[in-house]
Amino acid sequence: MDLARTEVAPRRGAKGSAAARLGLLAVPVAFFAVFFAYPVAAIVARGLHVDGAWRFGRLWDVLGQSDIRHVLWFTTWQALASTVLTLLVALPGAYVLARLDFPGRQALRAVVTVPFVLPTVVVGTAFLALVGRGGLLDDLWGLRLDTTVWAILLAHVFFNYAVVVRTVGGLWAQLDPRQEEAARMLGASRLRAWRTVTLPALGPAVAAAALMVFLFTFTSFGVVQILGGPTFSTLEVEIYRQTSEIFDLSTAAVLTIVQFAAVGAILAVHAWTVRRRESALRLVDAAGTARRPRGGGQWALLAGVLASIAVLLVLPLAVLVQRSLDAPGFAYYRALTRDDGNVFLVPPIDAIGNSLQYALAATAIAMVVGGLAAAALTRRDAGRLVRGFDALLMLPLGVSAVTVGFGFLIALDEPPLDLRATWILVPLAQALVGVPFVVRTMLPVLRAVDQRLREAAAVLGASPWRVWREVDLPMVRRAVLVAAGFAFAVSLGEFGATVFIARPDNPTLPVAVARLLGRAGELNYGQAMALSTILMVVCAVALLVLERLRTDRAGEF
Repeated sequence: MDLARTEVAPRRGAKGSAAARLGLLAVPVAFFAVFFAYPVAAIVARGLHVDGAWRFGRLWDVLGQSDIRHVLWFTTWQALASTVLTLLVALPGAYVLARLDFPGRQALRAVVTVPFVLPTVVVGTAFLALVGRGGLLDDLWGLRLDTTVWAILLAHVFFNYAVVVRTVGGLWAQLDPRQEEAARMLGASRLRAWRTVTLPALGPAVAAAALMVFLFTFTSFGVVQILGGPTFSTLEVEIYRQTSEIFDLSTAAVLTIVQFAAVGAILAVHAWTVRRRESALRLVDAAGTARRPRGGGQWALLAGVLASIAVLLVLPLAVLVQRSLDAPGFAYYRALTRDDGNVFLVPPIDAIGNSLQYALAATAIAMVVGGLAAAALTRRDAGRLVRGFDALLMLPLGVSAVTVGFGFLIALDEPPLDLRATWILVPLAQALVGVPFVVRTMLPVLRAVDQRLREAAAVLGASPWRVWREVDLPMVRRAVLVAAGFAFAVSLGEFGATVFIARPDNPTLPVAVARLLGRAGELNYGQAMALSTILMVVCAVALLVLERLRTDRAGEF
């Protein structure tokens, strides 16, 4: 009898686990329904539902305009060019950090990752200081690139270099090097062995990285807004222009639908490549695959990668800091403490405190929502509905943040969700972007926990909450800290949605930088550089803490 009860217990535990998993999804589903799906649907409806009727014919009217077709073409073209250029520049770096062991390797990993967590406003400002009017290249050789597409492409390489290094390099470090060595022993040249053995194994990771880079550059806003000027416009910038400058919600709604469809297709292909990478490879411990550089070729490759990182990643940030110190006596930094009554209602320095408070609140929200979602998605045998929600969690990374921010203003302005006058609106928008990073960081670690430990605890009578507290949490505590760090850094730099909903008397750092850059005058420009430097330092410190906490399972994108 006791044996029969013991055999029945796991089955009951499995049913209880399924019910608990659906219960855990209740909060994330409600959060995304209210603060993502509802605002996006509201702005689309506002644009296409006119005089009590749906005007779907407006889709073809807008897409038939020559200027809109040009925006669509440029958005796609620059995203493809940025992706190819990023892969060409970053793949050697992925190899060096994955396979070569040299002094300062971990510090270099941190340096490479800093640009990814920097706000796009800082990236755009840094390249403006490097290639814009009065920038370093202009001062030295009279060369300006801010009026060309090259400034945008280089800034995108700067921003997405870490995506390739982390995604491809993380897998490269775990590939068994003996397979390539066996091909060499059978007479294959180094190039042929790499082409026939290593490259096919890296294929899914390269495809996944390329798709993520394409997604980030396809929806680029801050970089193009600052460096593109009136000449270049992506879908994201055009949506912002149509909503905030022209007030044409109908056109903005059409562009939102187009971008939403494109992002959905990209994420579907990305999910397929990730499944291929997880199921088709046999990996080894990454700790034993890195070797000291051997031969002139590897030393030359290491030197070339270090030089490219210095020029493409370090130099723009160094110029940004130098420009912020141009005025004697830290004049630009001291000016941040004064209220000129024009650009801001408060001294610009107040934006630092505002950003930190908003980011902390957004991190708490993202950790609760993302942690519950990750716990619900832990089981690989989850149903289609649960797996489908896993894919939907990535949508906020690709859907127009401008649309979300403007949707907040339209949808959350009447009871019972009249939040427009409250401070919580900004953290809610920032948490939307942080949740996918929390889920992607915690999920691999949670899936690595032996399911039998959870089942044993359930058989002994532990509730689902106690199972999580006693079994999962001790094993994933470090991943939780890493996820919180990523959510904090991403929330700190969110710009697309915040620019709409941040109140004039409570600006965030990215919004303050954009406002200063939008006004003429050397003092405004210098203050923008100073604020960008402060924001860069805060994000870099957060990242360095992450690198110390990072584990092999929790540290990849």
